[in-house]
Amino acid sequence: MPNQKTSTSDGLHFPRSAPIDAYGKGGFAFADMSHRGSLLCLPDSIWAWEVVGPGQIDRHSLKKVFEAANSIDTLIVGSGTEVWVPPRGLREELRAVRIVLDAMQTGPAIRTYNIMLGERRRVAAALIAVP
Repeated sequence: MPNQKTSTSDGLHFPRSAPIDAYGKGGFAFADMSHRGSLLCLPDSIWAWEVVGPGQIDRHSLKKVFEAANSIDTLIVGSGTEVWVPPRGLREELRAVRIVLDAMQTGPAIRTYNIMLGERRRVAAALIAVP
């Protein structure tokens, strides 16, 4: 994430939400920047996300989502090019903090995230980069 990124003890991030303008070739474009790798988009920031496949999605990889639960109603997970069925336990953990989990491949996830963001909905997205 070039320019406009902020460094904290948790790592580099973009300090606000933004629609995703493009994706593919292992990364994303947003806010006139590009990023290689997966993204975790929260209502107040966008973070590099270490996940490269759906099998890595768990409470630990979604720690920032759980920490921001009071500002999120929906979590959209973009599972790359694979169809991913979220484990029941993870869905229940998110439901316990009042977050609805919606999983789909990354392309549809980006489109859904951008629409919900445009509607000023309380949405987050965990997006796995696609080749």
